[in-house]
Amino acid sequence: MISQEHITRTLQNQVREGKVAHAYLFTGSRGTGKTTCSKILAKAVNCLGPVDGNPCLECAVCKGIEEGSILDVTEMDAASNNGVNDIRSLRDEANFAPTVCKYRVYIIDEVHMLSQSAFNALLKIMEEPPPHVLFILATTEPHKVPATIISRCQRYDFRRIRPEDSAERLLYIAGEEGITLTEDAAGLIARLSNGGMRDALSLLDQCMAAETEVTPQVVADTAGIAGREQMFALSDAVLSGDTAKALTLVTELYDRAKEIDRICEELTGHFRDMLICRSVRDPSGMVVCLPDELERLRKQADSTPPERILAVLDDLQACSAALGKVPDKKVELEMTIIRLCGGGGKPAVQPQAEAAASADVAALQARIGELERLIASLSSAPGRLAPAAAARETPLPEEQPVRVAPPEPPKSKPEPVRPAPAPEPEPAPEPATEPLPQWEELLREMENREPALFSLMDGSTAVRSGKTVIISSPNPMLRGMLLTNNIGAKLADLVEQKLGSRHKLRIAKKAQPKAAESRPSAFQDILSRAAGEGVEIRMQNNDRNAGDSSGI
Repeated sequence: MISQEHITRTLQNQVREGKVAHAYLFTGSRGTGKTTCSKILAKAVNCLGPVDGNPCLECAVCKGIEEGSILDVTEMDAASNNGVNDIRSLRDEANFAPTVCKYRVYIIDEVHMLSQSAFNALLKIMEEPPPHVLFILATTEPHKVPATIISRCQRYDFRRIRPEDSAERLLYIAGEEGITLTEDAAGLIARLSNGGMRDALSLLDQCMAAETEVTPQVVADTAGIAGREQMFALSDAVLSGDTAKALTLVTELYDRAKEIDRICEELTGHFRDMLICRSVRDPSGMVVCLPDELERLRKQADSTPPERILAVLDDLQACSAALGKVPDKKVELEMTIIRLCGGGGKPAVQPQAEAAASADVAALQARIGELERLIASLSSAPGRLAPAAAARETPLPEEQPVRVAPPEPPKSKPEPVRPAPAPEPEPAPEPATEPLPQWEELLREMENREPALFSLMDGSTAVRSGKTVIISSPNPMLRGMLLTNNIGAKLADLVEQKLGSRHKLRIAKKAQPKAAESRPSAFQDILSRAAGEGVEIRMQNNDRNAGDSSGI
């Protein structure tokens, strides 16, 4: 086990102290050692002579488990044995004591592939496991394992194998096999395996089958990649705007059977490494490459603005996403390369202009803020009012004084002076009314939903004035009924549903016939004469009807 010290150390302590759990869950990406660790743990807990928590690999139990001749250790692939009957037979068998070993160990690989009924059957035995049973579950997708299963296991997350550890292991295996493997080639295999030891070993086998001496070029040819040298050349052509050279390099790589997807992926990774070198002081822990390559990356990154690298990465990511949808991948990559180079041999964005734009962002924001403050100060300065303020400060035109005609000289016989009526304020004009065509439809719906209310509103019409609905109805009881039994609120709700907003309701007043002009009454004549003579008049209403003046 390599690059998993956080797991191996804990398991060694448990075996050494005899405090082994009854269930383990090993999770992690492919090729990180989950199944290998499961087999080693099965040997360690049953070994007749463990050495510091490790199996001795010499006793009969260790050899029998390695050969597969001991039936107390069972390895089951859940991808092909995922039914409930498989788990039921396992559960029935687990009740029997082991024949040779101390523990019955059940290794279930890809446990997330079990069906729901199989998980339920497995949960039953994991809830009350026999003391001689040990479950080791391995999966690459722990989120698909039920929480009830996970909660009954000790979970260990396997990390991706470090490139340096993978390269060291590859060099050891090549030495044991008598194959010459250079350190650069081992580092390239480790980087291509993406943290998976199984993938690294598989690629090493292919290289060993091709050549007895494995070099970086052999690895690149076997894996179908372009290699660092080609990526440096291609990236330099893109950054310098040399469209012809960039397209020539892509064509050469394609003619050498390099997949377009792989070329795009490697170029994206190269610019990603450049961005890391530009953004981090010590990128050695984030960029997997040789020391001399890291120095070249740093020089290339230092001469390129980060905005330019980010723009190239955006275009390459878009190209990678489009490659699976287009009929000709080479054309798609060539179009992207031409855009990156700017077309016509000129870079898409001049580096000097990019640097200046990047440097001026803060200055531009400062200038915008200064302009905003200047506008605010001009608005508040005397004589420089903002348009809205100027409109508010414009004085209204003065009212012209009302000229009153001088009184006529008194005649020989003075006319009786009548008190002038007090001027009434002129009513504010009401908003214009508009027809309400939805009213008929509202009445039809009311007839079906609220027949009692419809009987009250039948024959009515309505108009709208702003946010007010004015109702005209021949029913004289309508005004009083709308104030009782919550009828008004119900009608307002129906109007809101029909018009889409809340409106006030008002009952239209009936038009009063215009009173015929008549001569002043005797009572009014008396009042006029008394006022002309300066006689004080006191009036008292003795009638219950305040509108009737006959009792004064």
